[in-house]
Amino acid sequence: MASNPNVEDVIEETELDSSSSNPPLGFKVIAREFLKDKVALTALIVLVILLLTVFIGAMFIDQKEVMRVSLLNKFAPPSSEFLLGADSGGRSILGQLFLGARNSIMIGFSITVITSFVGVTLGLIAGYFGGVIDNIIMRIVDFVMILPTYMMIIVLITIVPSFTVFTFILIMSLFMWAAKTRLVRSRALSESRRDYVSASKTMGTNNFVIMFREVLPNISSIIIVNMTLNFAANIGIETGLTFLGFGLPASTPSLGTLVNYARSPEVLSARPWIWVPASLLILVLMLCINYVGQALRRAADAKQRLG
Repeated sequence: MASNPNVEDVIEETELDSSSSNPPLGFKVIAREFLKDKVALTALIVLVILLLTVFIGAMFIDQKEVMRVSLLNKFAPPSSEFLLGADSGGRSILGQLFLGARNSIMIGFSITVITSFVGVTLGLIAGYFGGVIDNIIMRIVDFVMILPTYMMIIVLITIVPSFTVFTFILIMSLFMWAAKTRLVRSRALSESRRDYVSASKTMGTNNFVIMFREVLPNISSIIIVNMTLNFAANIGIETGLTFLGFGLPASTPSLGTLVNYARSPEVLSARPWIWVPASLLILVLMLCINYVGQALRRAADAKQRLG
């Protein structure tokens, strides 16, 4: 009769097999998701190239020189002197495109970071603790959400003296955190009732450690998607307000300023070089950010399933 294998050898082989079959986590999961989705990978490459081009190019452009009015070059078409032509003040469209894209992206990113930090923190606290703390936070959220947000932003922009980019970011951030708080709170509320949270509480783990080291990673997928969509939306809100004349000061370039020229029928039909580049850049940025965000969501979901 054949001899039975050694029990220790069987255990050792089982441990080796399980360790070798451990699923990739973190960066490997994200990389695998992007390699599977060619559209998301292309969007990521295009987005990185655009961001590097915009920010590196803006470093070599003098804003005062670009915004200097030269009536002799009014509505100059594309040429060797003005690669993308000039606007009604004889100012380079290419220079304004670089500076405006940098400003719009920085504003959108800054608002996203600030509102995400506030919204995620308050949402976690409300959903985890519940009770009176939850009621107080959510009543504040309800009050902010019923306000006419865009009207309030326009009013504050109009009455605030010495209006700057920093002021614009703060005003926008005052009203853009409430929806994220409600979203995170709803997920944290259900997540904090799970067994692993109860076990951590029983072991005496600090509440804030449980919130930010155990609950937060398990709701990270929805936060990632929300942040990416908000990033694109905040860029769109900034350009939209500037397009309407309630955004950045006239001396500060923005993508919305260039698109605003399309309100003139003459420019819209006869001088497309003024508004088309900014419009195309906004469109490409929005699409790339959304595709990248969807891939990150799938990667976060996969990482959560794989543990």
